[in-house]
Amino acid sequence: FSDGFSQTRPLRAPPSSQDKIPQQNSESAMAKPQVVVAPVLMSKLSVNAPEFYPSGYSSNYTESYEDGCEDYPTLSEYVQDFLNHLTEQPGSFETEIEQFAETLNGCVTTDDALQELVELIYQQATSIPNFSYMGARLCNYLSHHLTISPQSGNFRQLLLQRCRTEYEVKDQAAKGDEVTRKRFHAFVLFLGELYLNLEIKGTNGQVTRADILQVGLRELLNALFSNPMDDNLICAVKLLKLTGSVLEDAWKEKGKMDMEEIIQRIENVVLDANCSRDVKQMLLKLVELRSSNWGRVHATSTYREATPENDPNYFMNEPTFYTSDGVPFTAADPDNWQIAVISPVLLWRIQ
Repeated sequence: FSDGFSQTRPLRAPPSSQDKIPQQNSESAMAKPQVVVAPVLMSKLSVNAPEFYPSGYSSNYTESYEDGCEDYPTLSEYVQDFLNHLTEQPGSFETEIEQFAETLNGCVTTDDALQELVELIYQQATSIPNFSYMGARLCNYLSHHLTISPQSGNFRQLLLQRCRTEYEVKDQAAKGDEVTRKRFHAFVLFLGELYLNLEIKGTNGQVTRADILQVGLRELLNALFSNPMDDNLICAVKLLKLTGSVLEDAWKEKGKMDMEEIIQRIENVVLDANCSRDVKQMLLKLVELRSSNWGRVHATSTYREATPENDPNYFMNEPTFYTSDGVPFTAADPDNWQIAVISPVLLWRIQ
């Protein structure tokens, strides 16, 4: 095959004089390459330049915040500014929430002002996904620290009333258009966060969760599974991952089998509903998570001190020692202890 190929390959003509590459003379070949020096750009940076802040960041927020709501035209602007600040910097909650509550106690003095405060927090928690948890924490703190308690209800009561307004249209919202369902899902997840974070203090000082929210979440799950569209099912999975273990514990304490019913409903959806393959996988993973006790690991009820007799791994974490001949041994070799030389590594650790 190679001989045939060489015979049929066309031969190249010798290069003509026009194709010849001119040869460099010896002087040009020996010439040293020239070094091109790039022009030096003069920096306009200065150590005296003002401090840089990214766009949208208010550098004087802390100062205006500490001065209270007097620097704001309206209460709503002050509250909205603080909510936006918490959204951008959630780590500031612990250090600034006390001052915020004290300021509100001086500004929120009417029923309308309290209603407006509740609505602002609710809208922020349901319109910005990353704020649902922070919003629930904020609601819990204000429910215990706002002093105003008008006849229309205190902060927690007005908040639950606002949630009930959305809850009452759950069936229509679960089967509504995409925008309506998206708003409904945000409400569902915020209610889940409220259930976990809103603390109710009893007359004896004990802290419990709001039972009304537990009942509400159960009915919201019914609404989602009754309309097994992909986004409704995804919302149900998120809610159960968030609250499933706590809900099941609470139901079991009351002797209820609600979680068993929910799992059975999920299995029926996987078999019958016309949802996507990915969503069915999510549902099956959720069932698996629940079968593992929601990923929780409980310690054994009876404690026994580990000994070489009852624990096969007793010597696994022991330091290494060496005999005078350099042979390693552990505490499992007591015959060598009298002639052992401690490991330099272990000696360094002790020092």
